[in-house]
Amino acid sequence: MSTPIPVSLTSQQQQQLMDNIRQWGRELGFQQIGFARPQLDEHEAHLQEWLDKGYHGEMEYMASHGNKRSRPDELVEGTKTVITARMDYLPADVETTKLLTQGEKAYISRYALGRDYHKLIRKRLTQLAKQIEQAIGPFGYRAFVDSAPILERALATRSGLGWIGKNSMVIHPKAGSFFFLGEIMIDLGLPEDAAYPKDHCGSCNACHVACPTEAFVGDKILDGRRCISYLTIELKGPIPEDLRKGVGNRIFGCDDCQLVCPWNRFTKTTLEKDFTPRHNLDHVDLVTLFAWSEEQFLKATEGTPIRRAGYERWLRNIAVGLGNAPSTPKVIAALESRQQEESALVREHVEWALAQHQSNHV
Repeated sequence: MSTPIPVSLTSQQQQQLMDNIRQWGRELGFQQIGFARPQLDEHEAHLQEWLDKGYHGEMEYMASHGNKRSRPDELVEGTKTVITARMDYLPADVETTKLLTQGEKAYISRYALGRDYHKLIRKRLTQLAKQIEQAIGPFGYRAFVDSAPILERALATRSGLGWIGKNSMVIHPKAGSFFFLGEIMIDLGLPEDAAYPKDHCGSCNACHVACPTEAFVGDKILDGRRCISYLTIELKGPIPEDLRKGVGNRIFGCDDCQLVCPWNRFTKTTLEKDFTPRHNLDHVDLVTLFAWSEEQFLKATEGTPIRRAGYERWLRNIAVGLGNAPSTPKVIAALESRQQEESALVREHVEWALAQHQSNHV
């Protein structure tokens, strides 16, 4: 955060500025803007307990930076207010639950089908900050999109963007949970929005029941080591054998705990063209993707979140998907074509997948 010229606003000017920020945010494609103070003491204890139990697995970044994740004013010195924002991402006319029943197809988490959201949303947040600067003069700010050690969901609920559901996602009663979050930390002391007043999950437990790998160990508590998103994106080594059947045809991420949530009946499809699926990735065969060379993978996933997995883990994940697919000559041939793969990680998952099909015929 750069050294700013001190800004002093009256209460009336603060309220007018906040109204303007909400309007500018809507014009930039955000569905909602909120304002929160950077105090997250209650969530700090929950985070530490989660870490102490090892639920973060190999995600060491979750345990780094000390308490800065729950203390934004220590992460960015001088922060007095956090502007929070949400943007819908679910593309129109994409299959979701139906695709999970088509074992020969690849399921990619719906957020990852188009352009990488990090750059798009960070650019919009920076534009928003510059509009504020044009209105009031220089001030200190930094924009973040899932890119800093910060409890985004806690800030979202504190600023009224929704509640944290039993599936640990932020849920808005009129928009569901298929949206991205972003923040601007600013050195202006603006009034805080009211925190979302109530948890509306009630007795519903659909997300826990639906989880294919039984990753939920309590309400709002996810054992990341069993989560398919972790297994297919974060985990660098082999996917544990006892969880591979549960992975099904999900080759990058998982949406099951959102797909069954009753509140997602109210999901609004995105208006952002950049989130439109690329390369038919919303409805493509596993066999087709398994045949991609590394060059094809890099070209087709350029500018998308999928790049994060890398080619080796991409093949690992698809091998598991093919192991769970219907036993057809095309599936068997695809797996056999990778039996001599240079990567030991890929070969091991290919052999497992072939063994699944052999056992199906015993």
